[in-house]
Amino acid sequence: MTRSPAVDALASSESAAGTDQEVLSPVGGGETPRMMRTDAVKNRQRILDAAEEVFAAEGVAVPIDAVAERAGLGVGTLYRHFPNKEALFEAIVVDRITALVATAKEFELAEDPGQALFSFLQEFARQAASKRDLFEALGSAGIDLKARCADLFEDLMRSVDVLLSRAVAVRGVRGDVPANEIVGLIVGTCHAAGDSGVTDAGLGRMVSVVLDGLRPVAGDS
Repeated sequence: MTRSPAVDALASSESAAGTDQEVLSPVGGGETPRMMRTDAVKNRQRILDAAEEVFAAEGVAVPIDAVAERAGLGVGTLYRHFPNKEALFEAIVVDRITALVATAKEFELAEDPGQALFSFLQEFARQAASKRDLFEALGSAGIDLKARCADLFEDLMRSVDVLLSRAVAVRGVRGDVPANEIVGLIVGTCHAAGDSGVTDAGLGRMVSVVLDGLRPVAGDS
């Protein structure tokens, strides 16, 4: 079968960094499509892991070819999963928010509800601060991630509500600050830290001050 010019162009774009298993996997036999799907999933995760490392080390302006090189894959493979850099940014952020929801659900089972809430908010702050450049890049590209991932953000807020309710029930935190305001405090702190060039350690101290403000005041019933 003669390949189309588009396929030839895509194949020629592959670098020597790695063989494109999704294109070159043998055809024929009942198991081949399943193997290709597995390769695709693995390649996607390799790209995301590599992108996080590259963006953290070199910033979001780094050429996307550097991500493919770090992943050990060809550029063509990367572009089949993520047609542009914004799609890659979005995928990283979505994966991290999904992981945060899973983390929150794990904390719902903790024996100390107050500490569980605080531990989750500290992790939330770390993730929000580390992905701030991606959010800003998406915003600059006109992508409203919150609108596009509304269901995921709702899941996250529901989880925070559960953690907060459990903490309030055992008087681990004050009960007059709703979940959306708490999240707003954490996000605002991350923005302030980023604008001021605060280190990770400094951000941790700032978040601790916010968390101290959520603790019950002595004498509260």
